Amino acid sequence: MNKLVTLGWNENFFKTDDPAIIARVITVQRSSYRISDGEMEYLAHISGKFLNKANNPMDFPTVGDWVIVDKLKLEQKAVIHQILPRKSQLVRQAAGSKTEAQLVAANLDTIFIVSSLNDDLNIRRMERYIVAVYESGASPVIVLTKKDEYPEEQLPELISQMESVAIGIPIIVVSSVTGEGIQDLRAYLNPAETVALIGSSGVGKSTLVNVLLEQNVQKTKDIRSDDSRGRHTTTHREMFVLTNGSLLIDTPGMRELQLWDGEEAVDAAFEDVEDFASACFFKDCQHDTEPGCRVREALDSGELSQERFDSYQKLLRELAFEKRKQDQKAQLEEKNKWKQRSKNAKAAYQQRGFK
Repeated sequence: MNKLVTLGWNENFFKTDDPAIIARVITVQRSSYRISDGEMEYLAHISGKFLNKANNPMDFPTVGDWVIVDKLKLEQKAVIHQILPRKSQLVRQAAGSKTEAQLVAANLDTIFIVSSLNDDLNIRRMERYIVAVYESGASPVIVLTKKDEYPEEQLPELISQMESVAIGIPIIVVSSVTGEGIQDLRAYLNPAETVALIGSSGVGKSTLVNVLLEQNVQKTKDIRSDDSRGRHTTTHREMFVLTNGSLLIDTPGMRELQLWDGEEAVDAAFEDVEDFASACFFKDCQHDTEPGCRVREALDSGELSQERFDSYQKLLRELAFEKRKQDQKAQLEEKNKWKQRSKNAKAAYQQRGFK
C-alpha cells in the first residue's frame, strides 16, 4: 500500500485487503490507458464486461482515476475492471454540436487555471474557468504566466481586475524564464496531492510542467505573434510525479470551455452578485424594473460592473440551455432503449415460431 501512497492513495477511497488490485490512471490517449501502482507502469485496456456496462463518456476512465485491475507483470499489461468512486472530477461540454460530457481529469485537490499575460488574457473567460473548477470539487488557483514579457508598471491594475472576478482565489504571477513566482506556486504543490493545469493553448502550461519537474518532459511551442494565440503542444492528458511527491496533471489546451453543469458553482464564482441579489426586496427579483432591487442600485452606483453582471446572466442562461439539451437527450436515449428492447423481444418470439 505504501507504493500507492506515492500516487496520492488514501484508504478512505476504498477498503481492500488486496492493494495489488489497485492502480491509478496516469495517461489517457483515446482508448489507451497507462496506469501505475507506484512501482511499475502498465499499458491497460478496459474489460469486455466494463465496456458493455458503460453508457456514456463519464463511465470511462480518465487521468487521475483509481481503478481495479488485473496485472500481467511480465508483459507490463493490465485489464481495467472497475473505476473507484471519484472525490472530484473536472467536466466540460464536449466540443462540437454533440450534447455530451467530456471528463478532463479526476480526484483532483487543486486546479491551476493558467493564462498568459498577453492579448489573449480574457477576464470573462477566466470567470468561466472558475465556475468549472468550483463545480469539479477542487480548489482553484489562478496562474498568470510570462511575467517577463509584461510591463511591470501595468501589473497592479491587471491584478486588481483579476481580483474583482476571482474573489478569494489565490493569484500567482510567474515567469518560467526568470523563475519569478515559481516558489510561490510550489506552496500549492503538496506531497500526495494532485494538481491539474488547465487553460488555452500557448499559455505556458507545458513550459510550467518542465520548470516544476526540473526537466524537459513536455514539448513546447511559441505563440503566434499576430494574435497572441497558442499552438497545441500537449495532445493528451498525463500525470507526473514531482520530486517533493506531489502529482501534476497536464492537459491539452482548450480552444473553448463550454460548461456542462454548475448552477451552484455560479453562486460561488459570482459571490458578489449573489450578495447583492440576496438583498433585493423581492426574493424572485429579475433585476430589471422591480422596486427595491439591490442589484440595480449596485449597477447604478458602480459597486457592480455591467460587464460582470452580464457575464453572470449569460452563464446562467447557458447552463439552463445545456440542462434542457441534456434532459432531451436523456429522454430520447430512454425512448430508443425501450424501442430496441421491443425489437429484440419481437425477434425472439419470431425465432420461436410465434407471430
